[in-house]
Amino acid sequence: MSAAAGAGAGGSGGEGAAAAVLRALADGGRTVAAAESLTGGLVAAELTAVPGASRSVRGSVTAYATEVKREVLGVDGGLLATRGAVDGEVAGQMARGVRALLGADWGVATTGVAGPDAQDGKPVGTVFVAAAGPDGAMSVRELSLDGDRARIRAESVQAVLELLLGELTENAGAKDTEHNGGN
Repeated sequence: MSAAAGAGAGGSGGEGAAAAVLRALADGGRTVAAAESLTGGLVAAELTAVPGASRSVRGSVTAYATEVKREVLGVDGGLLATRGAVDGEVAGQMARGVRALLGADWGVATTGVAGPDAQDGKPVGTVFVAAAGPDGAMSVRELSLDGDRARIRAESVQAVLELLLGELTENAGAKDTEHNGGN
């Protein structure tokens, strides 16, 4: 992980976002699964690079093709047909789908345009990240990222990990409090 990747992750002593996420999951006895499109497995790689990740990581699905989003993760085909794969609701359904498919407490998802060309009418750098958790908890964030393909993908990984970390720390000990997602 680069020095920039760990910056702003909210961990102590320069701890990166992946390590902070895994610590929060383990502390609560919770698990996570990832559904990835533009990041192509980088979220899972970042999480599993941390020693002890096997306590909390259930697995991942790289759903690069639209059909995989629909057939494996259960994303609504009508939604995909009308809005395309680069959409906040698609990201949310991907997160919920991988959570259910792999039996995890939390599901995270990435979908977007890393370049070099626009997709589904969305410009390069348009990314949606989502985190879905217990009791219907859902948070989706739209990003507008600059840079080359590698940078957009790396920043997408950090964004989804930070989104999940926020959900985990915000919801810690607040199980009977209503949560409104969708930042």
